[in-house]
Amino acid sequence: MDAIVVRRGESSPEIAELPRPDPGPGEVLVRTLRVGVDGTDREVLAGSHGGFPPGEDRLVLGHEAVGVVAEANGTTFEEGDVVAPTVRGPPAAGTDASAADTNEYFARGEPDMAPPDACVERGIDGAHGFMAEYFTSPAEYLVPVPDDLTEWGFLLEPASIAEKALEHASASRSAFDWEPESALVLGNGSLGLLTLAMLDAREYDRLYCLGRRDRPDPTIDFVEALGATYLDSRRTPVPEIPDAHEPMDLVYEATGHAKHAVECVDALAPNGVAALLGVPDSWTFEVDGGHFHEELVMTNKALVGSVNSNVSHFEAAIETLGELPKRLLADLVTGVYGLDEFEAAFGDDTQAGSASDESQSRHDETAIKTAVQLSGT
Repeated sequence: MDAIVVRRGESSPEIAELPRPDPGPGEVLVRTLRVGVDGTDREVLAGSHGGFPPGEDRLVLGHEAVGVVAEANGTTFEEGDVVAPTVRGPPAAGTDASAADTNEYFARGEPDMAPPDACVERGIDGAHGFMAEYFTSPAEYLVPVPDDLTEWGFLLEPASIAEKALEHASASRSAFDWEPESALVLGNGSLGLLTLAMLDAREYDRLYCLGRRDRPDPTIDFVEALGATYLDSRRTPVPEIPDAHEPMDLVYEATGHAKHAVECVDALAPNGVAALLGVPDSWTFEVDGGHFHEELVMTNKALVGSVNSNVSHFEAAIETLGELPKRLLADLVTGVYGLDEFEAAFGDDTQAGSASDESQSRHDETAIKTAVQLSGT
């Protein structure tokens, strides 16, 4: 079968011929339909994030997938079921379901809460991903997808990431009556824009999205089509947003720009919360620690870090995506490419899903979200 891989020491993806995998006990064989490409994939290619499976010199890419069950293998699934795989597995045996029994996070159904040394991430760190014509997965790591979401099923993984972050942000405010009205998304890559649409569906009164793009630009068009306000960080830095617009009840950081983790505290309204999702490069800079500490304490603000998601977040994402207008999803997904042109899915859009404001300004101005089509329905 064909698979899209990166080889150790290389930074460009390529097609490799691999044996079709055989499902083990409790595993399902899935024929892959589509796999999304995001900023994490590009960080893996650049060597700044993730790692290869132990003892191997190549990694099958891809962690945002949707597929069809090819062999149910005695599980509760049936051939023809549409499914989306979750990303994390226990490290002892990659995605072997039996290894989860001795891992407390997986035994509790909370793989997203495991620290990096207690898990592998398929297509990212320590385990092969889904950008192949077939893949296997333990049944408990597969989520059934409604037929009407098959085309968009690869968006469930990024949507689940947002579901978890928003859930944890809300939980941090659960000790009092928190009724958020305003939200600011930092980052106009595909994750930021998808989250903005999800917040719009949650009926926030006022939405803002911060990026670093010049008009005309499709991401700005997407923001404004939702009725949200686009902010250019070159003109309005994060700490100045409250004076220029208003303090925010919620800040959702999806840039990986390390300063934003500190600056977003000044953008918050009293009792507000910021959810941090970006993974920054190492960067040392000066911070007014006294002011930072005082703002958190004296105005009851909170910071929440969030990574990955679990089955419950995929299930919530199914409900959320099902309610979003399909025309909106079509505007978000700007390119789906077959195996014969898979390079275009990675293309010049080198930072569409994450990365700093500085690097966002260098990406392909026409692309938002891309995917590779491995097979038809």
